[in-house]
Amino acid sequence: MPLIGEILTGKFNVDPSKIDLALRMQLERGGLLGEILLSQKIIDEVTLAEALAIRFGLPFMKELPSNIDGDLVADLPMSYANAHQIIPFKLEDNLVRVAMANPLKANSLDDVRTIFGVMVVPYVAPQSQVQAMINLVYSAAKNVNDQLGDDALDEYQQETDEFADITDLVADDASDEPIIKFVNNLLFRAVKEHASDIHIEPMEREVVVRYRVDGVLYEVTRIPKAAQSRTISRVKIMGNLNIAEKRVPQDGRIRIKIAGKDVDIRLSTLPTSHGERVVMRLLDRSTVLLDVTDLGFDERKLKDFNTLIHQPHGIMLVTGPTGSGKTTTLYAALSKLNSPDRNIITIEDPVEYQLPGIGQIHVNSKINMTFAAGLRSILRQDPDVIMVGEIRDFETAEIAVQASLTGHLVLSTIHTNDASSSITRMVDMGVEPFLVGSSVIGIMAQRLVRRLCSHCKEPYRPTDEEINELGARQETVFNNERPDTFYRAAGCIHCNERGYSGRSAIFELLMVNDALRQMILTNSNATVLKRKAMENGMFTLREDGVRNIYQGATSVDEVIRVTQDEAIAEW
Repeated sequence: MPLIGEILTGKFNVDPSKIDLALRMQLERGGLLGEILLSQKIIDEVTLAEALAIRFGLPFMKELPSNIDGDLVADLPMSYANAHQIIPFKLEDNLVRVAMANPLKANSLDDVRTIFGVMVVPYVAPQSQVQAMINLVYSAAKNVNDQLGDDALDEYQQETDEFADITDLVADDASDEPIIKFVNNLLFRAVKEHASDIHIEPMEREVVVRYRVDGVLYEVTRIPKAAQSRTISRVKIMGNLNIAEKRVPQDGRIRIKIAGKDVDIRLSTLPTSHGERVVMRLLDRSTVLLDVTDLGFDERKLKDFNTLIHQPHGIMLVTGPTGSGKTTTLYAALSKLNSPDRNIITIEDPVEYQLPGIGQIHVNSKINMTFAAGLRSILRQDPDVIMVGEIRDFETAEIAVQASLTGHLVLSTIHTNDASSSITRMVDMGVEPFLVGSSVIGIMAQRLVRRLCSHCKEPYRPTDEEINELGARQETVFNNERPDTFYRAAGCIHCNERGYSGRSAIFELLMVNDALRQMILTNSNATVLKRKAMENGMFTLREDGVRNIYQGATSVDEVIRVTQDEAIAEW
């Protein structure tokens, strides 16, 4: 029987030297070879699953069927399916077919055989497919509400170091049990629907619960006013907050495993006239960081971005509103730069993802560990690359400029509407224009647009009015060929009738050249700088959005929504 490494090199053309490196890492750290290769992005999960199927002589399924009967899993606990990454998908007269992500867990097949009392035929499938099917089937099961409370509590109470700080509420009063199940249900559904935030908003007569999915808020449910206090107390207890204090804002953190995913939840409460308002920001710790090539750049922007982040010194800024993916872009850049010959240190608020081989500092204003104080200390650590979570004041900006002028590459974010405005923002902070011109090497503005659901998007022919509303330089964006077909949202079961599924970024990349530096020295305003950058070949956010429309990735309405703050020029 061939080894997994031999299969990957022989059938999938994986570099043998990378297999050898992963084997050395396995000797040092332990773990499974496939998981190490996956974490290092040497292979993807589809390749791993297919290689495992070959290794154990099992059939491989790239995709699972979408019409699994929820009654099929009635006797198989959801917590067991999550723990073993196994899901039955078809029951016949004398056998049950199951999909599993890890065929090494062969003992789980014996359990399934005992439960169903028939033969078991196993298939190997990618882990994300198995997990998605577990979430889908159990949420559709008739007894989902009963299972959800028990299974979620089982996961909360895991006796592991990673989740040792989770405190579960075991109510003496049985009337509190529905509240526990309700909150667990909210968290489970939020993770299942890929929500980034949960809002619990007290009103005069009821409490509204909303999810933010792909940047847009949707109402999920309303609960009686009588349940408001106990619901919010439950959430505060999970975040280790003071439930007796309702007059001042509080911030907390919940670390939890739910729906098969490790999730960090940043919790914020705010007193309002109708009671405490709660917002929970969900961060999936199991999400794989994007590679630079996965960010959504076209070929030219990718080349320019790689040129910027490989400069020996200077400031590279990423700008945009909150929730526009700036941190993800910077993490992708750091992952690209991360190597044994570079010393990379970050200061963030908060540290959202752990990056192996990189020193990460958490801002803590209570002990005066601000961006400026941390940045000043970082400079004494002999760094090559520094990432500052945000430049928000003169002190931080000044130190960042000095760091770049003394031979360091500084990556950071700043809050402005477009790339050229970042230059005037730094001058407004008090940084001298000649220092800005000397230190800043590039600025990238970005927004996130919702991607059209591939299952239901509708083609149509755009009108002249629609083309004109976009306001883009058509001869530039379309290469003198006006597109005949655009796409718009429709809605189906795959996207919960929203018409969109997931998000991608649009970019405006300004490369600071000698001509722009001269204009910065003369304190030119943002509009003049932007016009000059466009003459040099820069595409605006709106124009990059139009490129995505032309490719069928998003809709006209979506691009206009996220670029409303960009003035539409008349060409």
